[in-house]
Amino acid sequence: MSRIQKTTLKSGINVITEEMPDVESSSIGVWVNTGSRNEAREVNGVSHFIEHLLFKGTDKRTALDISREIESVGGVLNAFTSREYTCFYAKVLNKDLPMAIDLLSDIFMNSKFDKKEIEKEKMVVLQEIKMVEDTPDDFIHDLFAERFWKDHPIGWSILGPAETIKSMGRAEIMEYFKDRYSPDNVFITAAGGLKHSKVTRLLKSTFGSIKGKSGKAVHDSPAPVPGLKLIKKDLEQVHLCLGVPAPPQPHPDRYKIFLLSTILGGGMSSRLFQEIREKRGLCYSVYSYLSLYKDAGSLIAYAGSSKDSFAEVVRLILSEFRKLPKSITKDELKNAKEQLKGGMLLGLETSDNRMTKLARDEIYFGEVVPVKDIVKGIDKVTLNEMRNLASELLSAEKITLVAMGKVSQKGLPEWLKLN
Repeated sequence: MSRIQKTTLKSGINVITEEMPDVESSSIGVWVNTGSRNEAREVNGVSHFIEHLLFKGTDKRTALDISREIESVGGVLNAFTSREYTCFYAKVLNKDLPMAIDLLSDIFMNSKFDKKEIEKEKMVVLQEIKMVEDTPDDFIHDLFAERFWKDHPIGWSILGPAETIKSMGRAEIMEYFKDRYSPDNVFITAAGGLKHSKVTRLLKSTFGSIKGKSGKAVHDSPAPVPGLKLIKKDLEQVHLCLGVPAPPQPHPDRYKIFLLSTILGGGMSSRLFQEIREKRGLCYSVYSYLSLYKDAGSLIAYAGSSKDSFAEVVRLILSEFRKLPKSITKDELKNAKEQLKGGMLLGLETSDNRMTKLARDEIYFGEVVPVKDIVKGIDKVTLNEMRNLASELLSAEKITLVAMGKVSQKGLPEWLKLN
């Protein structure tokens, strides 16, 4: 029998589990197919706010009760919000899984959304917003997304603007919760030293009885907007993100773009790290990463430099973009494949990462993608395919650059226009 099984509860909620007989922990997540891209402008940040509020008390547990119960067994109960989904999860020893399921079902189905708690939690979220804005090497990524996906919800802040959070009322929050957190928009994944039959039995008495239907939030696919945005701020460093469009997460070319990002800026042996930090000492932090969604994506290079080195760092990143299509070597590709496969396989040794993989497979593919198929997909990528993809993606007319600090256009290529 496969270690991965799927059952649909009476409510319509799918439950997907992976049995890992040799591990001591179990992780379980309740996933909602909603995130900041599903929000209207006037409630931008509501998904993340709801994530906070579900820990502030239910009909039978106070916020303190919730914390004490999970911590009394050394477990973890937490949540996160992304642009496309929200997750509430727990990780506990195998013997404590029934308690974790009871806790998750209680906060998800019976949270009170108390008015006093809403007002208190607004202050917490406002501090979180300020914390991000005070951390420029984090904040620059939000600013880049906003500029890259100009005027589309996928580029909006997950936390939302401070003024929107301040003005948000309980009625608006409850309306969004009722509209988006219904069974046809929810699924559950679990992995660890568990039994599928036991997990589904425990869930049937709670999540099996949820009723309701979501209102589908429909947005057009986002279109990237190339160009330049400079944000003047009194900082010791200039923080920059330079990116281009990339295939979406489910695209057949995904393994190629994973490998391309690895070669470009995925570690200390990558081109950006070696050229900009090791050879020239212009940055402490320089790397590339991918932001891939259901219908769009981007490949982004980040660097933090002095204001005097800013233009040179931009030129060096652009130089690597230009050189890459014709200069990827067999050895580079081979090393990138091993790096990618090794990192994935090492990560999948834990129950929480296995649980998350089940969820991402469900969100982006509608089925489990076997690890062996991922390895095979990585291995079959050829050198010519990599060069062709690099040539297609890394072109000047597609580039967006956002930088924050004591910045100016001096020394930047003339074709990078402010807009």
